[in-house]
Amino acid sequence: MDTHSFASLAHVRILLLPVGLIPQSLFESYASEIRTYTSLKLAEIPADTRDGKAARFLPNPMSTGYLHLSFPTHPPAQSQGPLSLLRPSIFPLAVVGIAACSQGDNLRSLHHQFNSNLEDIFPAGSTFPLVRNCFAFEETEGTVNLDTGESLPGLTIVPCIAKRKLHLGTLLGVLCSQILVEFGTLTQALESPVGNEYLNASLMPLPPPLSELPSPLNRGDSIPNISSHNSQPEVTRSSFTLGAAPTLKRMSTAPSTAPSRSNTLNVTVPSKKRLSTYGTSSSHGRLYKMLGDFFLLSGRSEDALICRAETRYNEAALVFRSANDPLWYASTCEGMATCSIIEAWSAGHGLNNSTTAVKEPWHDVSDRLTQAINLYQRTAAPESEPTHALFVFLYCSCVLRQSSLLFAVWSAKGWGPLAFTTMLQPGPRPFLPPTLTAGDRTNYLLLERLSTLTGISRSSIASCLGQLHGPWLLHLGQRERIAVLEVTASIYACIGYQRKEAYILREVLGCLLDLMVCGREEDGYTQTPNIPQSAGLGIHNVHPVAGVNWGTVGVRLSESTAGNESILKLLAYICRVLGIDLEAIGLSEATEARVVEHPPSLNKYDEDIVDELREPLGWPELQVGVVREAVAVAEALPDFPTVAQFALSSLKTLQTVLTPNDQYHLYATASRALLTSRRRGDPRAIEYWSGRPIVSISVAPLPTIRIPIEKPRSIRHKVLDPAPILQGIVDPFLYNPRRASDKGTSLVVQNEMLEFVITLQNPYIFDLELQEVSLSTSGVPFDSQPMRVVIPASTLHQVVISGKATETGVLTIRGCFVQAPGGIPREYILPLYTTEEEERLARKRRVILSESCRFKYPPLERHPWTQADKHKSIPNAEAAIGSAFKFLECKVVPEQPLLRIRRSSVTHGALMLYDGEKSIIRITLENVSSIPVDFLHLASEDSTIGPSQKALQEGNLSVFETYETEFNLIHRPVLTWDKDESKSIAPNQNLTLTLGCFGKVGCTNGVIHISYAYSQDPRLGDSGSFYLRQVSYPLMVTVYQMLECSAMDLLPFPAYPQVRRSADTESVNPKDERLRHLDISDDGWCLFSIEVRNSYGTPFDITLFRTQNGKEEASSTTTIPPGLVIPIRKIVLSDEAVSKIIPTLSEKQFVVATSNLTKVEEKAQRELFWYREELFKCVSARWHETGGTRSGELSFRAQRLTLPMLETFRLEIAQVSLSLEREDNEEEEREISYTGAKQYLKPNEFVQLRAKVMNLCSFPVVFTLDLEATPSEHLIYEGIFSELAIGRLQSGESKEISTTLCFLACGRFELSAKARGFGSSETEGRVARTHISAIVTED
Repeated sequence: MDTHSFASLAHVRILLLPVGLIPQSLFESYASEIRTYTSLKLAEIPADTRDGKAARFLPNPMSTGYLHLSFPTHPPAQSQGPLSLLRPSIFPLAVVGIAACSQGDNLRSLHHQFNSNLEDIFPAGSTFPLVRNCFAFEETEGTVNLDTGESLPGLTIVPCIAKRKLHLGTLLGVLCSQILVEFGTLTQALESPVGNEYLNASLMPLPPPLSELPSPLNRGDSIPNISSHNSQPEVTRSSFTLGAAPTLKRMSTAPSTAPSRSNTLNVTVPSKKRLSTYGTSSSHGRLYKMLGDFFLLSGRSEDALICRAETRYNEAALVFRSANDPLWYASTCEGMATCSIIEAWSAGHGLNNSTTAVKEPWHDVSDRLTQAINLYQRTAAPESEPTHALFVFLYCSCVLRQSSLLFAVWSAKGWGPLAFTTMLQPGPRPFLPPTLTAGDRTNYLLLERLSTLTGISRSSIASCLGQLHGPWLLHLGQRERIAVLEVTASIYACIGYQRKEAYILREVLGCLLDLMVCGREEDGYTQTPNIPQSAGLGIHNVHPVAGVNWGTVGVRLSESTAGNESILKLLAYICRVLGIDLEAIGLSEATEARVVEHPPSLNKYDEDIVDELREPLGWPELQVGVVREAVAVAEALPDFPTVAQFALSSLKTLQTVLTPNDQYHLYATASRALLTSRRRGDPRAIEYWSGRPIVSISVAPLPTIRIPIEKPRSIRHKVLDPAPILQGIVDPFLYNPRRASDKGTSLVVQNEMLEFVITLQNPYIFDLELQEVSLSTSGVPFDSQPMRVVIPASTLHQVVISGKATETGVLTIRGCFVQAPGGIPREYILPLYTTEEEERLARKRRVILSESCRFKYPPLERHPWTQADKHKSIPNAEAAIGSAFKFLECKVVPEQPLLRIRRSSVTHGALMLYDGEKSIIRITLENVSSIPVDFLHLASEDSTIGPSQKALQEGNLSVFETYETEFNLIHRPVLTWDKDESKSIAPNQNLTLTLGCFGKVGCTNGVIHISYAYSQDPRLGDSGSFYLRQVSYPLMVTVYQMLECSAMDLLPFPAYPQVRRSADTESVNPKDERLRHLDISDDGWCLFSIEVRNSYGTPFDITLFRTQNGKEEASSTTTIPPGLVIPIRKIVLSDEAVSKIIPTLSEKQFVVATSNLTKVEEKAQRELFWYREELFKCVSARWHETGGTRSGELSFRAQRLTLPMLETFRLEIAQVSLSLEREDNEEEEREISYTGAKQYLKPNEFVQLRAKVMNLCSFPVVFTLDLEATPSEHLIYEGIFSELAIGRLQSGESKEISTTLCFLACGRFELSAKARGFGSSETEGRVARTHISAIVTED
């Protein structure tokens, strides 16, 4: 393809053609050797000629110029033939065939094939090429006989020698010498009056025929003899050509002869026009312009444009200014601009001593090209000539030449040798100066710096190129249009105008598709009318036609894929510029292998999060239209895997802007393409495309009877630990490392079915089909089968995959393998959402959101793939996180035994009890596995545990309520079990267990949990743990509350006097007999009473029991409704005992005390608690159904102990007794009659009041005594009654004091005494009291 180099007017084009069966790689190798000669020194070109006129273009031996060469590999279009005189530089002036030979026998066939190829390429009558030669390269040294023994004109053997490159230079010099000779021959024809007349006959003239030329031009001695068979045109041609080319002299063989020039011209029918009238009115401007072109091509720029003399171009310009010939004038201006660059290049290489003094010399060149562009625009094409395409071609070439000038100066950082080299580069590909690499075109700062240095802005280059694009491009042929658009897009790309580049490349793509369609039609791909076409597969003769037998074979035409890859790459690049990633879905060789990355890729894991938060770029309407074009182009090629790739990539990246119809269309197109690709056996397949389909993966809960529980072996000795009952209590610590370490992996059993619940998502509006979904695991082998899934549109869908772990160890679930129909399996990992992972994802979201709101990069550099390329070299601190991912893990334990409940003694699982009743139930277990059971433990729960645990968790209970709640949970369970019944159960054997049941009010249901294990499993080895399983038995419980306790009270025991007997009688007081029968003294006792109400319809007998240390047990039985009363002995607790804090049975740790009580109140609270506990240890009650067999316990735990009750129940610190005696000397007279606590006295009689104090404490105490008598105004006494000092009394010691009283009136007097202790905190506030009654009468 023509690169439209700036100096193309000065390039001698030598067409390189492959000859024979030469491989393309070998042809490119030989062609690259030839292309190393981009220029030849004029001094190296032979100047051997015998005709001075023909040798006018040959250089002098001392010439210092250069001949610039170009080596295209494609001939020009035949439609450009009319430009052969106006623009000879676009035609190949010589043709060099490249062949590979290994023996001398095939040289003749190569020579014949070379001539045949030239006849096919160049039409008859073509002026060019001027010289033709075939280079036969020797593959190995000595394989070809250089002396063939016969003359093969136009064939040169290039030997395989060490200095073959130098030899090629010599051959090219000879070839160029022959071209320059032909320039002279052509010039002679044009300098004649007839030639000049033909030169000015039309806008785009053709060379004149032979019959119109004067006879002197046909003399045989006018030009060198050229003996070339293939250079002589056929005599029978209807027109002649000046393009017959001489053969090249063979440097290593015999020299060729030089035939006369007459052999190079064809004889045609003479014209009737008189020759004497030719050239009389024709201008010489075009001839001067032709001479300038030839001198420019021959490297004689000093002859084409001489600053100190008249030049051919200047002469032509002078003529064209006066004549109305804008087309040739424009071409002349282009030649003058090219001469300026050649001269500047020569000066830069030291060829000339003078340099231009103009500061910006490229302005003059640009002005000439601007003038040429304006002249082309003013040229009007005659309607009678189909020259529109040629006009457009010349105009576009001129615009590209000016744009190339500006770009070369801009990219080379100014006017200089580098800019000249860029403009003169004749290679098959555009030359990019080293100052502007391929990666710099997106560097905004660098591009603007070039504009600042050169004074040429990128917008000025783009404005110049903008003149090129317009509707006139449609006049160009496909090849010329592609070449023009290709160069335009290249310049746009180099100056950083990528969107304009993409716009131009879309037109290039359209031209290429048109050429492909035309090429397929020319190759016979289109069906002929008499051959029926099948539907869809391009198979012929599938359906028989009339007259055709059924034996006809169906043939499907082979589709050529040459060039498809380049078109698809171009299409992908255009879409990337517009913000569409058509390669977002990978396309690779189809494989069923499942690749697991170790460690997993962090970028792949985060791609969905990044895509979700990324800011949309580009114009949605344009993107959707381009996507439709891209899919249509891929279908037209056809490339079915790429069709699916483009369609699915668009679905993934443009989902938010695609309409439902577009989504359906793209998905349906991709599905059809994948089916067709699979049917045709295409080895390529696409990766999974729908983003991350997995939302979550979880282990399906196992049946409760199959769940293994890991326990330490020490648990076998802690089966009575109450902690499981209180496990619902909230840990008061914010962080408890013990509990934090309890969270482990899930436990599963070897060779038992395991199910995983996978949640999949489909964000599209169509049902998404997945060919396979399977688990990605590591660790122990996991045996499972993939499944096919169809996810409904725009919804979440759950699937269950089951399998078995075949070995013990750790099973790690990394994620899932997902495969779409016709695609490649892809692994999607799903790590656990830990705190660290949550923080990392939140940090990444913040970074993406912050970058989306900032404009750090130009719009085209904000695409995801651009950002990814920029950050490739930046070390990613999070790259190591992939190896630290935590995945869902399951610990596979050895096979475990399995029990089931065979039967039970409970009818229909329902149990009915009275409150406090105790009963038993029996359960039979059966071992249905092949593994024995050697460990068995029972635990239970009921409906009362949950509310109690919740109340404890809330922490709003008082210390008394907390203790009672925990007491009921631990010491009064509904279900109990005797651990001595734990026995081993052999495989396929039964065992019956007996459980105790206790009726608790509020219990409605309960569950019996039976834990079992094979603790001595040899597969566990020395492990410190074993694995349990549980089987549960639920119960429906009904508890009737028939007895209600209330009004508990403690009363002082009545003080009865000791039994006294008269000396002369044996009579005993009946009350004393009753006291002796109760064995209760009158001191240190109190009465316990409680009211019990029967709310049930059946009578019950209640027995109240008293159990105290050192005293005989006693009981009191009655039938409700009467209340219960029983005497109990008072007790006293040590100060150490009552100062203990109120315990919590759960051993819960309290960080901060929340009580607001004072010390006195707290002390009183503790005394109440501990004395209550002692009271309930002394007193208990049981009930029995009257006339029945059911019995149970009656609980007093709901009753409260008050302060008066505490004072009554607590033993006094001392025993105080009062007595009255007369003061008579005789003992008989001193006795006073009494009845119980009442004593009978007479008034106005002195009596002794005796008070006795006995220390009941275990330590010495100092006592004082306070006496009181009421009414005090009717008696007199001796001394004082208050704070009588008793003194210090040892434990058990007593002391008696007395005082004299006299009652002054008759009546009832109450005498009391209070003893107080001092010297110990235990006695502070405690008082011992007693009283007696005195009845004063006259009788």
